[in-house]
Amino acid sequence: MSEAVEKKESKGVPAWVMTFADLMTLLMCFFVLLLAFSEMDVAKFKQLSGSMKDAFGVQAEVEVRTIPKGTSVVAQEFSPGKPEPTPINVVRQFTIDSNRNTLDALDREIKEIEETREHARRLRLALKEEVENGYVSIQTEGMKVIVHIMEKASFDSGVADLRPDFVPVLDKIAGLIDKDSGDITVSGHTDDVPIATDRYRSNWDLSTSRAVSVAHELLRRADLDPANVMVTGHADTRPRAPNDSAENRAKNRRVDISIVRGKEIDKIRSMSLTAARGDAEASEDLEQ
Repeated sequence: MSEAVEKKESKGVPAWVMTFADLMTLLMCFFVLLLAFSEMDVAKFKQLSGSMKDAFGVQAEVEVRTIPKGTSVVAQEFSPGKPEPTPINVVRQFTIDSNRNTLDALDREIKEIEETREHARRLRLALKEEVENGYVSIQTEGMKVIVHIMEKASFDSGVADLRPDFVPVLDKIAGLIDKDSGDITVSGHTDDVPIATDRYRSNWDLSTSRAVSVAHELLRRADLDPANVMVTGHADTRPRAPNDSAENRAKNRRVDISIVRGKEIDKIRSMSLTAARGDAEASEDLEQ
């Protein structure tokens, strides 16, 4: 029995284990040699590592050197200008002063409107009786004073000659008009009742003739420049009231004296536009 035990103990590790171990060692050496002879593509490795980082949310730790500060909108949207050399040796300074010119024009316009209202007030005082009787009416439109002369006091029906008793009224009006008043337009108007006589072919002819009669009297009595006076005839094309009753037709038969102020305003505005164009051209010259 002791001999059997001794045989069993002396038998030891099976023979195939040694062969297997040798084979594993050879395989390991083979793969080590393969790895040693291989080359790594760095670009593909970085691309792969970057994709993995984005996919799994890999974060890098950054050392904080300064205290976090608020974001400035000004710093984000604006940046300091870059100085550039001037292409010419002479340094010029220019400015666009159109705002100042515009303000001057507005001040002048306001002054003209106030003067227009004052002119209308003086006319109403001078023609108080005629206004109360309905012979004339006075209104203002911006920088324009309009004196409406009604037919019932100034002209006979179908006639363009002024009544002699109305001439003193025109004398009052002329006394309040001078060269500084502005442009003057005398316009004749009729109702829609047609007229056809040996003297007047139509309402156009009658309205124009009445306007001419009033203009002649004004030029005779007032210190006016004829170049500033305009005469027009409108027949029934610009009624003040609908031609549907005798009372409304009487309102439409009239001669209007329009005193337009503010000629200097147009000059100031023209000067402002000219100055603005000059400043813009100077700016373009410097940029070029």
